[in-house]
Amino acid sequence: MARRPTLKDIAQMARVSEMTVSRVLRGKGEASPYTCDRVRDAAKTLGYVPNQIAGSLSSNRVNLIGVIVPSVSSSVFSEVLTGIINVLKKTQLQPVFGVTGYDLDVEETVVRQMLSWQPSGLIIAGLEHTDAAQLMMENSGIPIAEIMDVDGDPIDMNIGISHEKAGFDMGTLIAEKGYTNIGFIGTKIHTDFRAGKRFTGFKKALKQAGLSIVGQEFYTGSSTLRIGKDATKKLLARNPSLDCIYYSNDLLAAGGLMHCIAHDISVPAQLGLAGFNGLELREGLPKLTATTNAFREEIGLRAAQMIVAATQSETKRSHESITFDSKIELGDTL
Repeated sequence: MARRPTLKDIAQMARVSEMTVSRVLRGKGEASPYTCDRVRDAAKTLGYVPNQIAGSLSSNRVNLIGVIVPSVSSSVFSEVLTGIINVLKKTQLQPVFGVTGYDLDVEETVVRQMLSWQPSGLIIAGLEHTDAAQLMMENSGIPIAEIMDVDGDPIDMNIGISHEKAGFDMGTLIAEKGYTNIGFIGTKIHTDFRAGKRFTGFKKALKQAGLSIVGQEFYTGSSTLRIGKDATKKLLARNPSLDCIYYSNDLLAAGGLMHCIAHDISVPAQLGLAGFNGLELREGLPKLTATTNAFREEIGLRAAQMIVAATQSETKRSHESITFDSKIELGDTL
């Protein structure tokens, strides 16, 4: 296990005294801008995280589990949090939440703040992080569970699905069903890495079947039914020959279905639709949209169980990995 960086390490790298390092990092006392920059650069290079509470506690850890997700505004991540909470409420551990908005720089800030409170463990969505955030977590000395994605190299524990495989499986199914003019609607492809991996897998499956995406529509902002409707309208206006659309999530697909119903487009006779996540909202739609079940609550539950077990073990890093096999649910739209 990597050793946690200390003030002494920073002082040696920055070629100053430990007292100077302490003053700079606490923002107290005087130091030249050049010295401050050297100290802060050294701290970032080493992945140093200040301990804001160790001085007032006999223990170096508190009964907190940091949980970092991109968003809490949709049921996608709220279901993950439900699984985590249902496990932790049976222990003395309490979750504390941070939200990144799919921004890795924001995530780095949240990671630094979380670790500064010396939590007993950390659960974080995704495998992609800034170099600084990666180093801070590697040097933290606590169990880390990266969740929802297994397509990458984890720091410690890893629980999720293969998003590339999920996209590939849906692309394979759509091709097998005879669709040939296929469109795609999605958002945050370059910041929502899991959505990007599904898109990559989807294109690979189409290429293997001798097909390609005929038209696509990307947008920024949160996914809503309105955006799903509007994006579907725009895509079909540009590509009226489309016979199937794959959406990056179920909310967009539901908006696409609403557009089709409003404009007398028969689903799936004229246009097939498919989303992702297996959201419960599908059950209230006029037609049950095709989707992929990503086992969100189960992933949260297993992640929390693994973190709890690690906090009770002398070996904090288990490097355990659990891959859920994503499951396509056809519904009525393919």
